[in-house]
Amino acid sequence: MTTEIVTTGAGDARITWHPATAPRLLLALGHGAGGGVDARDLRALAAVLPGHGVSVALVEQPWRVAGKKVAPAPKTLDLGWHGLWPALAAAGLPVVAGGRSAGARVACRTAAGLGARAVLALSFPLHPPGRPEKSRAAELLGAGLPTLVVQGGNDPFGRPDEFPPGDRDLVEVPWADHGFAVPKRAPLGQDEAVAIVTDAVVAWTASLG
Repeated sequence: MTTEIVTTGAGDARITWHPATAPRLLLALGHGAGGGVDARDLRALAAVLPGHGVSVALVEQPWRVAGKKVAPAPKTLDLGWHGLWPALAAAGLPVVAGGRSAGARVACRTAAGLGARAVLALSFPLHPPGRPEKSRAAELLGAGLPTLVVQGGNDPFGRPDEFPPGDRDLVEVPWADHGFAVPKRAPLGQDEAVAIVTDAVVAWTASLG
């Protein structure tokens, strides 16, 4: 594992590399607006995917690197992602653009223009909690690339059954919330919930070739 600081138009971003021994893909993962790359799903993917031929790059947006508490506007997030993309592409591998929550939105908005191979959307915030009329489905549907959505069954930002039809794969993590946490009363444990996420991404990335 190594880290790299990359200067972007939005400030300095940080990439933490988790390389596979003989990689065939690179999965770049951005964080959400309320947390960093220590989220349980991002940590788990960085631990598991390299063993399946997929290098993982955990990307911290400039606002997080600078120690700020509040995420900037979407256009600034996209600016940071565009600025660090050459460092990802320099690995010489097909790059899957991904992220959780706000990071998933960034990936969806920018992937096609940046030449990504596919898009991974973890806990895509389909709408603000309690505001289903404020749909962000257009961002997801507009990615125009092979897309996997992994969504908690009880995510207040959008349950799996709220997602509109579209040409993508969707995997549900039963009982899970926006952070893929499951309540103690759930019939599956926390480790099992996270394993649903990693198993789904392992299988999906294998299908990308």
